[in-house]
Amino acid sequence: MTGDPDIRFERLGKVACVTLDRPKALNALTLGMIRAFQPVLEDWGKDPDVQAVVIRGSGPKAFCAGGDVRAVCEAGLEGGELTRIFFREEYILNRTIKRFPKPFIALPDGITMGGGMGLSVHGRYRVATEKTVMAMPETAIGFFPDVGGSYFLSRLPAPFGAYVALTGARLKAADALYLGLATHYMPSERLESVLEEFARLDVSEEEPWHWDAKIAEILDTHSETPGAASLEAEHARIKRHFAHESIEGILDSLAAEDSDWAREVRESLEQRSPTSLKITMEQIRRAADLDFDACMRMEYRMSQGCMAGHDFYEGIRAVLIDKDHAPDWRPSTVREVSPEIVQAHFESLGSLELVFD
Repeated sequence: MTGDPDIRFERLGKVACVTLDRPKALNALTLGMIRAFQPVLEDWGKDPDVQAVVIRGSGPKAFCAGGDVRAVCEAGLEGGELTRIFFREEYILNRTIKRFPKPFIALPDGITMGGGMGLSVHGRYRVATEKTVMAMPETAIGFFPDVGGSYFLSRLPAPFGAYVALTGARLKAADALYLGLATHYMPSERLESVLEEFARLDVSEEEPWHWDAKIAEILDTHSETPGAASLEAEHARIKRHFAHESIEGILDSLAAEDSDWAREVRESLEQRSPTSLKITMEQIRRAADLDFDACMRMEYRMSQGCMAGHDFYEGIRAVLIDKDHAPDWRPSTVREVSPEIVQAHFESLGSLELVFD
């Protein structure tokens, strides 16, 4: 039941299960996986014999470490169409998950970054474990938090959205729960038992809410408290610095604080693409007033702006290809990134705009 060997579909009673199966690549999402998943998910949404969907990753390390951006980079350098097609089809899949009419349960058991967030956060339930690490690290590769990041990050308690988006902060289970990016927590070893309980579910009532209630009951029964969230302790400090409306203001604020934390955060920001930081700040600001579909259309415009620029290709080279971690960003400082450069990432694409059926 799949046209791609890197993604598997199966049935557990009336619960459908999709497994991302590229463990050596940390289950990074390819175009082939997207194209296999999209029609199956649409069919499951209409199939009365499917009452819920579970998505998980194979292997011990990752749920999904992101999209296959290296393939996109290589295609872009060669003038290929993947730079347009990949993001278009990935964003349509994100929207399908967001609008899915039945319980959609993600098991981000391990590394969950970038594209992996798009496959999980938009679902109704997100079950974190002691292995969960969530992040949107795109500013480090000359990109921006996409896959609906503009929508869910802009709706976090202020100013955590800006903090997570700009810094690429890695969030463990307690922090993911604190921000609402995860809905439940349980030990990783308990997930198989939960799936077995899902498979045994037999709810005779036709109303969909009966299934939702049973799913929630099982998850609630197995859930535990992961401990204190580190972000809660840092809330006042993050608010003080990241409530500024500009990257320059954030950097100046951090520079004024004499602490290891402030120095480390500032140094981290200074290593990231200045253009990415600027467009991400604008993205989060604009998204607060947009619905989900409008956010996705904005992100598609931004993706194509990045594909037409320099920093994405340089970031992938420095981080994933040569791995020297010494990118030559252009412009090289945030003060050199003009309003015109930022605005160019939000301009209409005309006939190439992202359109939903």
